[in-house]
Amino acid sequence: MRMDRTQELTAKYIINNYKEEELAKIIYEYGEERFSRQIARKICEQRKQKQIETTKQLVEIIESSIPKSKQNDGHPAKRTFQAIRIEVNNEIEPLFNTVMQSIESLKPGGRLCIITFHSLEDRAVKKAFIEAKGHCTCPKDLPYCVCNAKSLGKIITKKPISANQEEQEKNPRSKSAKLRIFEKL
Repeated sequence: MRMDRTQELTAKYIINNYKEEELAKIIYEYGEERFSRQIARKICEQRKQKQIETTKQLVEIIESSIPKSKQNDGHPAKRTFQAIRIEVNNEIEPLFNTVMQSIESLKPGGRLCIITFHSLEDRAVKKAFIEAKGHCTCPKDLPYCVCNAKSLGKIITKKPISANQEEQEKNPRSKSAKLRIFEKL
């Protein structure tokens, strides 16, 4: 996916201006990169000497931050670039909001079925379903709810439904697919 000029400038701003903790958090949360702190530290060290202007510079920093023995799962920079793209495009929050709006627009008894293909997407959907389900904070020994917790419905799938081995063999793209279902009350 190519970035437009505004996205490129935003990505460059993030790399050259965010604090080390902010960068590490973005790279860890959105890239699921276990070396996020090392990468963020090296980015900050490098930009003290000179601003990072090119993707090649960033790739070199990332490669030097990850031990060679751990660089066997695709390109070492892919998770960091994914994290920056997600931050620049604000990809997760709109998904959460869309799921909440979709649940609210369902008729009683209606079901919302969502298939995700990435763990970050799945986490956002799961979080929205849990929030829509509501959470009573009353003590268990009370006979009824007094905290006024409101529930929009129930989660049908406590754990996501994944493709079985046969389906994965027929359709390799189904390996990462997860289905979650919510029913409105």
